[in-house]
Amino acid sequence: MTRIKVGIIGCGSIAKHRHIPEYAMNDNVDIVAFCDIIAARAHAFADQYNAKAYVDYTELLENEEIDAVSVCTPNSLHAPVSIAALKAGKHVLCEKPMATSNEEAEAMIAAANESGKKLMIGHNQRFVSSHAKARSIIESGELGKIYSFRTAFGHGGPEQWSADGEHSWFFDKERAFIGAMGDLGVHKTDLLRFLIGEEFVEAAAFVETSAKANSTVDDNAVCILKSESGIIGTLAASWSYNGGEDNSTVFYAEKGIMRLEDDPDYSLIIDYKNGNSERHSLGAIQSNEEGQQTDTHVVEHFINSIVEDKTPPVCGNEGKKSLEVILAALESSETKQIVRI
Repeated sequence: MTRIKVGIIGCGSIAKHRHIPEYAMNDNVDIVAFCDIIAARAHAFADQYNAKAYVDYTELLENEEIDAVSVCTPNSLHAPVSIAALKAGKHVLCEKPMATSNEEAEAMIAAANESGKKLMIGHNQRFVSSHAKARSIIESGELGKIYSFRTAFGHGGPEQWSADGEHSWFFDKERAFIGAMGDLGVHKTDLLRFLIGEEFVEAAAFVETSAKANSTVDDNAVCILKSESGIIGTLAASWSYNGGEDNSTVFYAEKGIMRLEDDPDYSLIIDYKNGNSERHSLGAIQSNEEGQQTDTHVVEHFINSIVEDKTPPVCGNEGKKSLEVILAALESSETKQIVRI
């Protein structure tokens, strides 16, 4: 079997903790190049993996040996770097949020279509064991009609996670474009779309910068979303959950309540209206907390899509639909209006 030769563009924390380890344990992959504007980071990984180091991604893309790249840059560079890579004939795995606008997302999708290369967005929540099981339960009709939901993704902030600490690009609007909503909220819009099998059609939101000093992006947001069939619920995204991480989702349905990642021992709990209950322990969700870095299956799905020549499970169109919900929420907060998606 032909091995896929991969380059990593951006050598910060998401590359260090997620992309690089997952490529390294994939039997179909050779990591051959690293790029970062901080040369020492690129060289450190290049030395570790016997690969080439670059400080300019355009030079990396000129390397004809490379089949695919991971784009792990600040958000504002996701679209331009991904488009350049696709035009250079590379398959692309891009971190979320995929872009800073619908127009950028559309340009990425067009570049993928024109090049015939794969474009996948790094939404890992779909592949969490409890979430995959929840989708099958909802699809089966076991819960009956879904009425509403609440979901949250919050932690103490990216300064504990980012390679640059409190001086991270995460807090700079020019480079990040969006704060907790793009870092965490877009994960949950993608998860909700996946679980209910519907698109959201309306959004209302309050978005604030209240918890982080010297930040020009949002750090607390609460959104109300409505789906095609009238399922309504709340989505909270925050960098101010200082006592620990919350990554939970709860569905309120005709036949009971389903709780995901809401209990330390059981990752999926169903309490039925008739008094019965289910408890499933399906393994820990991926977390920024120490010792919680596990295989997200994102790289596995990306590489399989290349090897088997199939559409990635989180393709550009899927990434765009999840981004659109967040963009609508931001618009709602700015205009103080409910926004159609």
